[in-house]
Amino acid sequence: MLVYQDLLSGDELLSDSFPYTEIENGMLWEVEGRWVVQGAVNVDIGANPSAEGGEEDEGVDDQSVKVVDIVDTFRLQEQPAFDKKQFVAYIKKYIKNLIPKLESEKQDLFKKRIEGATKYLLSKIKDLQFFVGESMDDEGTVVFAYYKESATDPTFLYLAYGLKEVKC
Repeated sequence: MLVYQDLLSGDELLSDSFPYTEIENGMLWEVEGRWVVQGAVNVDIGANPSAEGGEEDEGVDDQSVKVVDIVDTFRLQEQPAFDKKQFVAYIKKYIKNLIPKLESEKQDLFKKRIEGATKYLLSKIKDLQFFVGESMDDEGTVVFAYYKESATDPTFLYLAYGLKEVKC
């Protein structure tokens, strides 16, 4: 299994259990999330509790909740939305912090391609949700989520160069 960690914070943000598509010259990974039900689900096996000496409701008080699989699996923490000015300030700081962590041959590609990815994200800024890893490191990689037209499940966007592949 492969896990993708944030190069800056070390938080696990994704795994190969969630296939991705590269967009924007490989700068962004697009991953489809899904709403799932978590917790106990009442299963009716057709038994008649009163005939078996049981009460009608034996007091099982389990709660089920709907969660987004990626958010739940990697314990992503939602952050307040950025406006364009805040996003540009974040991305400038992110670029400055990330470049020294990249291998030298990746640094030039990153510098050439980050502008396209930034423009792509800026074009969707009003529709994006913002998530960070479990440590809530405000200088780490932000994971973006949005709903494609008429979609009921969110699509996540990852800054690919900010992720490090780790074999488990």
